[in-house]
Amino acid sequence: MKALILGSGAREHTIAWKMAMSRRIAGLYIAPGNAGTAETGENLPKVNPESIESVLKVCQDKQIDLVVVGPEGPLALGVVDELKKKGIQVIGPHREAAQLESSKIFSKEFMLRHNIPTAEAVQFSPGKAGAFREHVKGMSGKLVIKKSGLASGKGVLESDNGEEIIAFGERILKSDSLLLEEFLTGFEISVFALTDGNSYALLPPAADFKKAGINDSGPNTGGMGAICPVPVVGSKLLADVEKNIVAPTFRGLAEDGLSFAGVLYFGLMITKEGPKLLEYNVRFGDPEAQVLIPLIRNDLGNLFDAMAKGKLDSYPLTLSDNSAVAVVVASPGYPGDYPKGLEVRELPYSTRSDALVFHASTHLDDQKKLVTGGGRCFTAVGLHPDILQARYQAYETARGIKFDGAWFRKDIGNKFFTD
Repeated sequence: MKALILGSGAREHTIAWKMAMSRRIAGLYIAPGNAGTAETGENLPKVNPESIESVLKVCQDKQIDLVVVGPEGPLALGVVDELKKKGIQVIGPHREAAQLESSKIFSKEFMLRHNIPTAEAVQFSPGKAGAFREHVKGMSGKLVIKKSGLASGKGVLESDNGEEIIAFGERILKSDSLLLEEFLTGFEISVFALTDGNSYALLPPAADFKKAGINDSGPNTGGMGAICPVPVVGSKLLADVEKNIVAPTFRGLAEDGLSFAGVLYFGLMITKEGPKLLEYNVRFGDPEAQVLIPLIRNDLGNLFDAMAKGKLDSYPLTLSDNSAVAVVVASPGYPGDYPKGLEVRELPYSTRSDALVFHASTHLDDQKKLVTGGGRCFTAVGLHPDILQARYQAYETARGIKFDGAWFRKDIGNKFFTD
């Protein structure tokens, strides 16, 4: 089987790293890929994942059997629909189902229609800035604003400052709709389900850390780290999540004709009233993929093939006994303006089984030097049966990644380890 992975981030490097171990894979391609994925397969740097024509052409040229779509952009554009028309198996949702992620309003309406516990919300469309302003002025306390369309994890504001809320919302309303939600309190977890369109299998609960600063302070980022499993999440809570959120979601997908073969993410807030759904994603998260995929013991080629063919029930998911902690190493200035092309002076390439490094948007320059190409540059992952030891190894690895201004959060997982 020949496989193509679309994307260039640490998520895609993780998928490629695992797929490269598969006995099913006769050829592995990554478009456009990064310096890390080049060590696992063949990069296709001239292929734009958001150009459906480009993707279809390379699938024909390389005789691709299976495509794994990493980022959300190509999904929202309908790349899966076009690949399926050509008879190519795909891990990812068709365009209509991708709206569960690409449109917060579509997603919220789905949740309400299928009685899935979620935050109360009001929606506003472009041209309704005046009504939005008046509504905010009549409210007090902390609120959440969400841009309806895709925003790379940065289209959300939590604030109790009315002027800040109005300014943020008015910027969104110039080009997109928004949701104004009640602010839920509790702790967040990430639950991922693998699905073949008929059945599903849950991966262990994870938690990511979206804020840039210590103790979840500062602006939102694409994610600064993750842990798996989450120590405070027991079997009773997981059963509640599955009964009241996961299972009703999959019933709703079937009823609405939205079922697909791929990955469905449930972003959850665990409140005093019980779990509530914050959002869906329709692909692996980043950095959650970096802690989840290393824990999958299955041959990933076989697993994806079973999902694509609607046979997930015949290929049970098996998991490692390890825990995993991921620490993202970022460029100076991220998530604001940041430099690109910084030379990576040192990288802890290790043969140890408990330490992994995944690249994001790195490449080799004209002098064959490894340089950065994005805001989040690497993810250091530690693996160990004891999650505290996994965390120790993740930080040891992160400290070994050296380029000018490199930084990372120093408290990934702390709030779950010290309570």
